[in-house]
Amino acid sequence: MLFSFFSTKKKLVNTGIFNGATDWHSHILPGVDDGIQTLEDSLAVLACYEKIGIKEVWLTPHIMEDIPNTIDDLRARFQELQEAYHGTVKLNLAAENMMDNLFSERLDSKELLPIGPKGDHLLVETSYYQPPIDLYGTLERVKELGFTPILAHPERYRYMSDTDYNYLYSKGVKLQMNLMSLAGVYGDSAQEKAQMLLSKGYYTFFGSDLHHLPTFQKAINAKALKKDIVDLLPRIQNIIF
Repeated sequence: MLFSFFSTKKKLVNTGIFNGATDWHSHILPGVDDGIQTLEDSLAVLACYEKIGIKEVWLTPHIMEDIPNTIDDLRARFQELQEAYHGTVKLNLAAENMMDNLFSERLDSKELLPIGPKGDHLLVETSYYQPPIDLYGTLERVKELGFTPILAHPERYRYMSDTDYNYLYSKGVKLQMNLMSLAGVYGDSAQEKAQMLLSKGYYTFFGSDLHHLPTFQKAINAKALKKDIVDLLPRIQNIIF
């Protein structure tokens, strides 16, 4: 085992990781994918963020063949949320791009919603069960277009091994951890991989990947992390580009 069973445990909400932090991956933009569905629920999430100390959030709705959001529609919905929200959390719009045939078309057209203050990173994901055709070649193409790829929740990809993670890290692909993976929400395998990647220092960003507020609240309040893991969290707490 990587970590001692005898370490003092802390709930996620009490680790300090949320204080002044940025959530780099969320599905808070209402009614556009399988995440939050109503404006009222989006505002409830943001009120929760204010309470736990999050200062900035990137709204990253899915763009994929099954959820073919357009940039114009997402921007219009984002404007509605901005007009309705009067709190302290800074809102930003990007997208979580599935590396499927639609993604290839979007790369061709350069119709993309990048992430980061300079607009030079792109949040991407794959199927949890199998890699896309030419995974590494597609990531290289993203870099050729001037973007640094950020791979969302790599700990959840069942097909990936240590060799994959080592290769991705060596090639400059940035990795984004789901905090709820550490809390065991997605099962033992994702939790163990998250612990391993965190211990290696491979993560650059964290995100909630929040789809439903009750699930997030339960995870940060009920799931306790061992001290060994808590001590590693500052590595990804405040990333500066």
